[in-house]
Amino acid sequence: MSCDVGLYGLAVMGQNFALNMAQHGFKVCVGNRSPEKVTATVSRAKSEGDLPIVGSDSPADFCSKIAKPRKIVILVQAGKPVDLTIEALSEHLEEGDLIIDGGNEWFPNQIRRSEELAKKGILFIGMGISGGEEGARNGPSLMPGGPKEAYDMIEPIITKVAAKAGDPAEACTGYCGPIGAGNYVKMVHNGIEYGDMQIIAEVYDILKQVVGMSNEEMAQLFVDWNKTELESYLIEITATILAKKDDKADGFVVDHILDKTGMKGTGRWTVQEAAEQSVAAPVIAAALDGRYLSGRKEERVAASKILQGPSESMPAVDKAQVLSDLQDALYCAKVASYAQGLSIIRAASEKHEWNVDLALCAKMWRGGCIIRAALLSKITAAFERAPKLANLLVDPGFAKEINEKQMGWRRVVSLGVASGIATPAMSSALGYVDQYRRESLPANLIQAQRDFFGGHTYQRTDEEGTFHTLWDDTHKDIGDLTGRTAGEV
Repeated sequence: MSCDVGLYGLAVMGQNFALNMAQHGFKVCVGNRSPEKVTATVSRAKSEGDLPIVGSDSPADFCSKIAKPRKIVILVQAGKPVDLTIEALSEHLEEGDLIIDGGNEWFPNQIRRSEELAKKGILFIGMGISGGEEGARNGPSLMPGGPKEAYDMIEPIITKVAAKAGDPAEACTGYCGPIGAGNYVKMVHNGIEYGDMQIIAEVYDILKQVVGMSNEEMAQLFVDWNKTELESYLIEITATILAKKDDKADGFVVDHILDKTGMKGTGRWTVQEAAEQSVAAPVIAAALDGRYLSGRKEERVAASKILQGPSESMPAVDKAQVLSDLQDALYCAKVASYAQGLSIIRAASEKHEWNVDLALCAKMWRGGCIIRAALLSKITAAFERAPKLANLLVDPGFAKEINEKQMGWRRVVSLGVASGIATPAMSSALGYVDQYRRESLPANLIQAQRDFFGGHTYQRTDEEGTFHTLWDDTHKDIGDLTGRTAGEV
């Protein structure tokens, strides 16, 4: 009997996703460049309940064991390895077969691959997968983008294997849009993840350095917060991390981890795309900058001996008040981060004509993925009520919460400044809200400066048209103004 689906690429994510599909009743053929991983996966399937997984020893053998039209998921390292895998497999595929790349890939690469495969009549989907190794095995968030006919082929499988969330439970997946859309949504998911982690780290820093809480106290606080509106996977694991004793030295594991954060590039892509779409995303940018600065450990050690923080002692704080303020600040900054990420997706969707449903994005992220959180149900509802909502911040429910919680947020940012504790994500999130909520900004002065030194012209508040001022005696009439704004983005 032929297999229902193929999975090529058997690192841990690939193995776990294959086992997940088999667990849900699909017969899976697995393949890998190195045969020992095929053997290991088949052995795991046997030991985990005699799951229906079949091995293969070559791309040709792999493709021959899959029912037509073939449905093949590849999970290999992004970039050139994906191209080489597609090249090896496509030699043995036929018109109407489908390849699904589940890696973290730069979306233009997926568009290119789709176009190349279309010449052979082979369908292609780029599908973001979030949830890590555990999610791949037990239910990830799946974000597919590609031809609708291709999605319809894979939908019965991914709906069963995806995480379930909500009441009633719904699969954390859905059709994101044409090719590129799925990877784009996953990219922004990762950017929001960067921001979320940075916000939590800033809260941890204040709790430790200003409030003076122990690891056990902080761990319990995060346990308690996870029973509130802050309930999320990242809050949950932060509590576990802070409580973990070290088996190699005295104390806790977290205190022995070098303060250098690694990254794979999706956060950088998100910030690049925010700039490309002219969308402000300061929380994600601050998180990315934080990782860059963390990587300059030797420079920071040297700078710590030269640069000084506030000369006065840290301000006295009321512990209960600070903890309450931190809870409000964490929540509000998190909402602002989601608002920025979803604004990036909307702008790209409009530019590329993807028609991405922002309510679906939030719905897909409610379970299985790293940024799963209780507030995603509220975000889903907000965009279901108003699909064309300009910004999450102006949803009546979220606006009310931010209006009510803002003073605690402001006190936290002020406390960080006064104490010399950097809060780039929380403070930039507050700055974003403060700019977005104002009818008038000081941008009029900046535009005046542009007109002064570059003749870039300006618009007036009291008259239609384009204007230029002879600001002093050195300025001359620049004539026709119609072409002065050409090239602006």
